[in-house]
Amino acid sequence: MWAAPVETKGPVTQIHILSFEGPDAYARAGGIATRISGLAYGLADAGFDTHLWFVGDPERPGHERDGQLRLHRWCQWISRHHPGGVYDGEEGKRTDFVSSLPPFLLREYLAPALDQPGRCVVLAEEWQTTDAILHLDWLLRGAALRDRVTILWNANNTFGFDRIDWARLATAAVITTVSRYMQHRMWAHGIDPIVIPNGLSGPALRRTDPDAVKVFERRVQHRVVLAKVARWDPGKRWLLAIDTVGEMKRRGWKPLLIARGGVEAHGSEVLGRAVARGLRVVEHPMVDGGIADLLDSMRDIHDVDMLSLRSPLAPAAARLLFRAASAVLANSGHEPFGLVGLETMAAGGLACTGSTGEDYAIPGWNALVLQSSDPREFIRLYDRLRVDRVAEQAMRRRGRLTAKQYAWNEIIRRNLLPRLGAA
Repeated sequence: MWAAPVETKGPVTQIHILSFEGPDAYARAGGIATRISGLAYGLADAGFDTHLWFVGDPERPGHERDGQLRLHRWCQWISRHHPGGVYDGEEGKRTDFVSSLPPFLLREYLAPALDQPGRCVVLAEEWQTTDAILHLDWLLRGAALRDRVTILWNANNTFGFDRIDWARLATAAVITTVSRYMQHRMWAHGIDPIVIPNGLSGPALRRTDPDAVKVFERRVQHRVVLAKVARWDPGKRWLLAIDTVGEMKRRGWKPLLIARGGVEAHGSEVLGRAVARGLRVVEHPMVDGGIADLLDSMRDIHDVDMLSLRSPLAPAAARLLFRAASAVLANSGHEPFGLVGLETMAAGGLACTGSTGEDYAIPGWNALVLQSSDPREFIRLYDRLRVDRVAEQAMRRRGRLTAKQYAWNEIIRRNLLPRLGAA
């Protein structure tokens, strides 16, 4: 099922991105915020008049310019009553987003822009925006402007698929997704989406401070350090990570797992599993999640098997962790794209992914790829690199070269613009 509206040719005068998540701390809940921010700033840097509409911080301006990008914070009157973040009070926000944003967008931005030659583009993300797209499509048709607006709707995950009217959405928008794995999952709903992968923003590709890496290495004293950064979710295979560390300890490898989970209830089960496997666990609250904070958490951990970080990591600290760890366990049972694995490659780290949506991972060439729930699988794959430093460094270099091909400016130029006919 795929029925893209017919669009006229001509230059793109405006690009509007609709999403719940965005660059504010209030609007960041996971990988979608990273994707949306990178895409929006990437399009603005490419010279497009780009607008991001999202459920932002209620205490910040409703409309402001950040460099070339224009930020529009919606649902702020609701967010003031829901301090828990973007998904606190989700249903009320979604209802307001759907009903009030499309008329405002058409009246204040699309219609004035279309008084001039050219066309506009609307890019929407995730199930919360589907009814907003249907509303906007209806309004544009009523205004006789539908053929001058290209609408794309993107699925980052399968969340909320049961709430989507796929037949109507397919007539209102070109449907996209982030990986071939997700494309195959969407076939079950009668949808054949276009794959436009996630990208990386410039900071993700920055080199890590070598002095910070040296301090990290002194703190761990040549131990096998595994890192895992993910929500406490059974699908993220935390229990497999614990069993892997337990098996490594049994073999005398002196492993250390540095873990950053979330607030989900599964975290208690994970920590309980670690204790049951004979691992010594230390939980460390962080002040600001920066590099100094991360390194401070690693003092006096010689007899610690698992260090659980209780606060979010700043991007620079995450890059340090990904670069300096022996390997990053970024494998999941269901991974639509696997942004952490790609971020690990960008930092020069050794990524260990699963085998679902990680299209960028080539087993044994730029990453270790796990295909089972047997903890011995990782140990077998990593053992060769543990004793062959040349092979390990070569895999890290190839991973970083791969990540550069996923910079947002490359994704926009190579994957997105040809689809918009705007190259």
